Amino acid sequence: MDLTYTPAEEEFRRELRSWLQANIPVDWRRPGYWAALDDDESFRQRRAWERDKADAGFAGIEWPTEYGGRGGTPGMKAIYDQEMVLADAPRTVNALGLAFLAPTVMTIGTEAQRKEIIGPLLRNEVIWCQGFSEPGAGSDLAALATKGVRDGDDFVINGQKVWTTNAVHGDKIFALIRTEPGSVRHRGISMLLIDLHQPGVEARPLRQMSGASEFGEVFFSDARVPATDCLGEIGDGWRTAMLLLSFERGASGIAQYTEFRRQYDHIVAIAKRLGRDGDPLLRDKLARVLTDLECLRLHAMHVLTKVEQGQDLGFEASMTKLIWSEPFQDLWEVFDDVLGPDATLTDVDGLDLAPLHAQAMWSRSVTIWGGSSQVQRNVTAERVLGLPR
Repeated sequence: MDLTYTPAEEEFRRELRSWLQANIPVDWRRPGYWAALDDDESFRQRRAWERDKADAGFAGIEWPTEYGGRGGTPGMKAIYDQEMVLADAPRTVNALGLAFLAPTVMTIGTEAQRKEIIGPLLRNEVIWCQGFSEPGAGSDLAALATKGVRDGDDFVINGQKVWTTNAVHGDKIFALIRTEPGSVRHRGISMLLIDLHQPGVEARPLRQMSGASEFGEVFFSDARVPATDCLGEIGDGWRTAMLLLSFERGASGIAQYTEFRRQYDHIVAIAKRLGRDGDPLLRDKLARVLTDLECLRLHAMHVLTKVEQGQDLGFEASMTKLIWSEPFQDLWEVFDDVLGPDATLTDVDGLDLAPLHAQAMWSRSVTIWGGSSQVQRNVTAERVLGLPR
C-alpha cells in the first residue's frame, strides 16, 4: 500500500484547512453547541454552511468538473474526509445524495436527469433520502413490498419505507419500488425518484433513544411519479441499487479512523481524570481497541491505494464495514467500563458526558444498519473467501 500523498494533494490539504479555519464559526466548535439546537435549526444551519462550502469549491471533490465537482483524486477525497473531522466541521445534511445518488446518476442517468439532479444536489438546493428499508424488508431487502402500479405515464405508489435518514427534512427520495405485479425477490423492482412534497406522501420522525430524530418513516398513499423518473431501466432496480451501493467503497475509512481515534484519546483522558488508567483490565481493553483502530487505518490506506490504482474492490467492501463498525462499538463499551457505576450519569467529576453518552447509544446501531455484521460476514465468507453457503 501507499501511505503517502502527492505534493498536489498536500497543497489541497493546506488550502482546505485554511478555508475551514476561516469559515467555521467559533461557537460551532464549542462542546454541546449542536446538541443544544433543535433538529430543524441544526439542519438549517448545516444546510446553509454546506452550500457556502460548495460555492467555495470544496464539494464533490472527486466529481468531474463538468458536474460542478473539483475533478480531484481519491487522495484528495481522503484528505477532505480527514480534514473535515479534524476541523470539527458540521455533519453533512445530504450524505446519501452526495455519496450514492449523484455518482449513480453520472454513470447511468439520462442527460435530463444529470442536469436536474446533480447541480441542485451539490448546492443543497434539493435534499435526497434513500428509500430502501421497509418494516418487513431490512437486511433481506429483496423482500420489499411497496408497490408501484402503472397508470398511463405514471406509477401510483402505495406502501411504506422506514429508517429513512432525513425523512422529515428531505425534498426527494430515491426508492426501490416493486413495479411488476406478481414479481418476487430481486425481479420486477425499479428505482424511482419521488417528490416528498406531493400529495399522498407523509414523512414522520422516529425518535431515537439518544433523543435525536435523524431517522423517519415515509408512507405512500396513491402518490404519483412519472415513469420517466426511473433511474436505470424499469424492472431492473436491483442492478441499479447494487451499482449505487458500490459507491460506498473508497477511502471512507480515513474519516472514520480519524474520528474514532480522537474519541479514543478523549476516553483515555477521562480514564486518567478519574484515576482509572492504572486498572490492568481496563488498560488491556483500551489496548485491544487501539490495535483494532490502527488496523482500520492501515486497511483504509490499503483500500485507498487500490482505488487510486483503478482496482475493483468488489465484495471487500463487506470487510470494510466489519473493520470499522465493530471496533467503534467496542470503543464505546470501553467508555462504559471507564465510568463503571457512573455510566448512566451525564456529569461525573465536573465532566459533561452528555455528548459522549449520545455517541455511545448511537454505537449500538452501527452493526445493524448498512448491512448487519452477520450479513457482512456471510458475504465475506462466500464471495471473498470462497466458502460454501
